[in-house]
Amino acid sequence: MTAWRSLAAELALWRSAERSATFWCRDDDASRDSLPLERLLDVAGRLALPIALAAIPAALDETLVKVVQQSRFTVVIQHGYAHRNHAPPPERKMELGVHRDLGETLAELARGADVLARSFGSRFMAVLVPPWNRIADPIVARLPDAGFCGLSTLGPRKARCPVTGLTQCNTHVDVIAWRSGRAFIGVDAAVERVVAHLRSRREGGADSDEPTGVLTHHLDMDAAAWEFLVELVARTREGGAVWVDALEAFGGGSAASAYLRPISMKRT
Repeated sequence: MTAWRSLAAELALWRSAERSATFWCRDDDASRDSLPLERLLDVAGRLALPIALAAIPAALDETLVKVVQQSRFTVVIQHGYAHRNHAPPPERKMELGVHRDLGETLAELARGADVLARSFGSRFMAVLVPPWNRIADPIVARLPDAGFCGLSTLGPRKARCPVTGLTQCNTHVDVIAWRSGRAFIGVDAAVERVVAHLRSRREGGADSDEPTGVLTHHLDMDAAAWEFLVELVARTREGGAVWVDALEAFGGGSAASAYLRPISMKRT
């Protein structure tokens, strides 16, 4: 309960400053319908919680298209192309690095965006989520040329627009402990990270306009992780916070046009 009290206290400081804390939720590794995905979409429906579902184009199954179209609170963004590591050991895993020809990587991303735009239509938003949250700077610089309007990784963003025409909005709290058996990180650790980002935003240490992003992975969440997500949404709303959808998180503008209609990718 100490952790939840610290969250309530932080949200009270936002209210006293006549500000509303904002959150958004990104879920990674989507490719097909499954019981965990249905659980996520059920949570979204019951809580009116907007979900940005990061889908892997090369692994896309028609069952994902059908279930997303039935979910009122879900939009699809792009999770790399095949979620395949191209970095040699001992380097950290990376699909979007400089280990391959830049043109080949960009063309692959464009093909993936075409697949998602055709499959999901107005539910697709041209935001790129790099697998493992890693992407090389030369690729970031070319993303607008490839038709992308947004980028999302992990950690406080350094700039709202890392390059002209590209808005970055990151996640800040990953609920999975990947190096500890892929279990839930625990309520104390999760809330501590939420509060830390909120405090940094309020005090000016991080971009105050970047919503605090919660990162979930429906395929890897245990019961405790699901319970935390539901309780976090309830407690933050009780404290006056607002959970925004991906369109608002990325600031509308060029993102809005991509959200409202299928995009036409520019070839590189």
